Amino acid sequence: MSVSGASAVPAADRAQEPPGPPAVPPRRRRRPVPTVVCALGAAVLTVALRLVNIGRAGDVFVDEVIYQELGRSAARGGFPGTSEGLFFLHPPGFFYLEAGWMKLFGSHQDVIAEVHSLRVLNALLAGVTAALLVALVARIRSRPAGLVAGLLFALDQFCIRQNNRVLLETGTLVWVLAGFLVLVPLCRTGPPPHARARALCGGLLLGLAVLTKDHSALITVLPLLAALALGWGMPRRLTAAALGAAVVPYGVYVTLVAGFGHGAEFWDEKTYGLRRLLGIVQETGFNAPGTPSLTGRLAAELPGYATTYLLLSLTPVALFLLLRRREPVYRLLALFHASAIVTLGYALGIGTLEEQALYLLFVPNLVALAVTVPVPRGRPALRGTVIAGLVAVLAMPTVVYARERGTPDDGFVRLDAYLRAHVPAGSGIVTVDGARTRGVTYWTFADSYRLGNWVSPGERAAHGARYAIVPWKVIDQGYGRTTPAEVRRLTRDARLLFAVDGHTYGTLALYELPPPGPVPPGGPR
Repeated sequence: MSVSGASAVPAADRAQEPPGPPAVPPRRRRRPVPTVVCALGAAVLTVALRLVNIGRAGDVFVDEVIYQELGRSAARGGFPGTSEGLFFLHPPGFFYLEAGWMKLFGSHQDVIAEVHSLRVLNALLAGVTAALLVALVARIRSRPAGLVAGLLFALDQFCIRQNNRVLLETGTLVWVLAGFLVLVPLCRTGPPPHARARALCGGLLLGLAVLTKDHSALITVLPLLAALALGWGMPRRLTAAALGAAVVPYGVYVTLVAGFGHGAEFWDEKTYGLRRLLGIVQETGFNAPGTPSLTGRLAAELPGYATTYLLLSLTPVALFLLLRRREPVYRLLALFHASAIVTLGYALGIGTLEEQALYLLFVPNLVALAVTVPVPRGRPALRGTVIAGLVAVLAMPTVVYARERGTPDDGFVRLDAYLRAHVPAGSGIVTVDGARTRGVTYWTFADSYRLGNWVSPGERAAHGARYAIVPWKVIDQGYGRTTPAEVRRLTRDARLLFAVDGHTYGTLALYELPPPGPVPPGGPR
């Protein structure tokens, strides 16, 4: 009987055969990094970068000082207000968040110390924003794309500057991204369980964004209205549910305001805010008369913010790529992105254009780019070029960051220390910056000194004003209550007591004014 195979080879011959190659163990597949780990890593990096030298890398901004006072007021209970009365120009969402922060970690008597504490709150909110960016992009496209979006946000110098100030936009975008993160799964075929409850939850989150900054209705409520009309994104019944929930927080706020008898004050403030939004009133921003042009500011900032400009220049590309996709989720994002473009475009052409408004476009644009820009496959050279470009885009901001964090910009901190040491509390000080909201000098030092725009000799004599504080960059750029020529006349014969140079205010100076003479008959002139 013949035997085939290995058993047919004699045992002696088999012993003389050379041993075969060692067995190669099967290659273990790498487990993908969980989305939560990517999100947490982006959040930690974001917060860490914003906390470095948080008190000296950017001088005190006027809105920060006003908002910290509103937070203090909210912590005492009732509607937020300042020493000048209740405040209805912006909704109270962020101010109650500040109040909660103060309740948890204590408040500060010193205005600047309070601002620095609230900057930490905004840095943490920026970390939440980075985590939400990663999660949203990963849910729509992939974890690597989400991680890239989170890293771009963490490193972008414009975002760092916005997040390092106690402004409304950082908190607003947290609610916006959280809302869309909840709504995105509802755009898929076969919505998940409890779809209506999810739609209501997502709508409420978007409503909290409107309760933080009512301007954000243009990137929350407006896209939902368009989606309802066009039938894009979620099924119409879920879109209607989300839209109804989105108006609830602000509706409750307005009802309470009216119920407590503040309807007339609310209406006055809101109509003024609407006139500013439409550009009928131009007191601040790049479209205000006598202020620097936007093109000049962009040119001056180009060396430090080239990456930001590059990403923003791709805004039309991102919208085009979104509109090319037919899937419902991309259609919903296209409406979100288009609303942000229209909002900023109107501000650019006609309305009140302030740099923080750009944040409400930059973050949606980052989402749009991350979920649409194609990655070349099968072409190693092209793919290597794209990866090298991405590394360059991520690396460029680090140089600017190191320079800005290493250069002090804390003039008001130093001026505050000088005033406490050399100028008695309650002294009269002339302020020349600010318009309708007065100015950063007034809001920073009003708790300790008597401040006013007392430029004429008669006013100075009547109020006993012996000093003047001048942030020269504000005055020279046309944002002051007093013209540059008037300020130069005021300080021409004054003695310079203190001066510090910084990026935000140029030369911040304290002057001792010459005696104005006796008060003229009939009162100050």
